[in-house]
Amino acid sequence: MSDSLNMPSTDLDRQGETFVSDPHPFYAGLRARGPVHRVRSAELGEQWLIVGYEEARAALEDPRLSKDPANAGPSITDAAAPPQLLTMDPPDHTRLRALVEREFTAARAEMMRAGIQRITDELLDAMLPDGRADLMDRFALPLPAIVICELLGVPEGDRDTFRAWAASVTAPDHESAMGVAFAELGAYLVELVAEKGRAPGDDLISVLLNPPADQDDRLDPGELISMVFLLILSGFETTAHLIGNAVRTLLLHPGQLAELRADFSLLDNAVEEVLRYEGPVEATTFRVAVAPIGIGPVTIEAGSLVKVALPSVHRDERRFSDPDRFDIHRPAAGHLAFGRGVHHCLGAPLARLEARIAVRSLLERAPGLALDCDPAKLDWIPGLLIRGTRSLPVVF
Repeated sequence: MSDSLNMPSTDLDRQGETFVSDPHPFYAGLRARGPVHRVRSAELGEQWLIVGYEEARAALEDPRLSKDPANAGPSITDAAAPPQLLTMDPPDHTRLRALVEREFTAARAEMMRAGIQRITDELLDAMLPDGRADLMDRFALPLPAIVICELLGVPEGDRDTFRAWAASVTAPDHESAMGVAFAELGAYLVELVAEKGRAPGDDLISVLLNPPADQDDRLDPGELISMVFLLILSGFETTAHLIGNAVRTLLLHPGQLAELRADFSLLDNAVEEVLRYEGPVEATTFRVAVAPIGIGPVTIEAGSLVKVALPSVHRDERRFSDPDRFDIHRPAAGHLAFGRGVHHCLGAPLARLEARIAVRSLLERAPGLALDCDPAKLDWIPGLLIRGTRSLPVVF
């Protein structure tokens, strides 16, 4: 193993705007030099970035990489966010996940199909007659927001405000806006949980407040609120950009789009290929090394922050043949878009279902769908969290 303390650090802020819109050449250069690198930026500070597939897969399953920010010391502060599964390690993580896992299975998601289809159809009914639209604003962002509201039992009159809070929490314009949104959304959820306790319905909050008789343990109100925050953080913006990225990528690959239109049995695999080729997450949330750990050729010292660059590991030539080619026939197994190990995304079945319904419905109802802008001028979201564009102008 090499001496990681002597490894030079790559400044991400100096990579320019092309790194935001097309980071793949930069990541390919990093992979050519090794599977893990020191990086720094004004946003992130100093961290380790894993860019190789096998190293990323192993790291995501390694218990020496903790999700608890307390292990990072004073370098990480996130007082606004309540503790939740994304910031917990076993055994606390194991207990909470076990209490909610049965509500996030593929079978449970499938039970929501009719409701998701109804929401999708209503959004398309409102959008398509206009002839053109920003697909993110009119379709991709509202769909998962409304699904989450219905899943949680948020009253219809509160949904616009709820969506605004969710947007500020997941993709804030500035740090103060995120803090205000956390506080206001947190206060709202306290009241919502209390109301569901008084008058339960068939929504997720009510179900989790009243677990099956054979389940001895249960979530307390604070834990339940943290689970709702997790659903918002991991299921709103990411699902929206999965939909947006899928539509944009298909429009930029007309041969693949034509094949999908001709045979929608390819849809499930097409969504998986989008998750690999242009997934909605730029990098995983951080982990903290709680002991020295060897990753690739280096030893990462205890206390270091570590992230996985998903666009890089999904273009690793050692794992995927011709990885820069978008191919909806490619075998779907192997991508890490929903994580790996104990922190594998609980909402993966729901996100997949929403994307499949959204993409198929749009393609079926908008046979003339096309981009309404120069692809080179799309406004990409900066930073190492969300991979997607702020808007997606299209014509029908």
